[in-house]
Amino acid sequence: MGERFNALKNEHIEFIGQQKVFFVGTAGEDSLINVSPKGMDSFRVISHSRIMWLNLTGSGNETASHVLDNGRMTVMFCSFDKQPLIMRLYGTARVIHSRDKDWNELISQFPDYTGARQIFVQDVQMVQTSCGFAVPYYEFTGQRPTLDKWAINKGRDGIEQYWKDKNTRSLDGKPTGIE
Repeated sequence: MGERFNALKNEHIEFIGQQKVFFVGTAGEDSLINVSPKGMDSFRVISHSRIMWLNLTGSGNETASHVLDNGRMTVMFCSFDKQPLIMRLYGTARVIHSRDKDWNELISQFPDYTGARQIFVQDVQMVQTSCGFAVPYYEFTGQRPTLDKWAINKGRDGIEQYWKDKNTRSLDGKPTGIE
């Protein structure tokens, strides 16, 4: 049922392009394990062995803290329509902030989201697929506009203040790299 690959194949990249949601799993060496659902237009395949995704401002910032700690990241896609498939991308990631030299080049590949907080670039070391036969069907009816509206209403200055107030430390009290 399950298969392993050293890199993304073309059919994997096509599958990713059809998905509306993905999940990111990380854990620090001695932290809580975090799994976050992601959506909107925030995922890009850079090559068969490298992906990136845009992290929009949210209530927590666990992923950034964990990646700073050890870099381990798993990204999971799960089909909820005709093709029953679960695909996990295992690897190590680095976090890019707006202060970093490659921010402008990378952010230009995404829509202009006011709440853009970080970009994660992951080197994919293993791709694993499994059947997904037990995953139920769900119908996609659209992206939620709430997060983007919230960020636009706060404005960029308000978003940066929110980061200082809520996103500088993980649930475990570890730094997230937000300055």
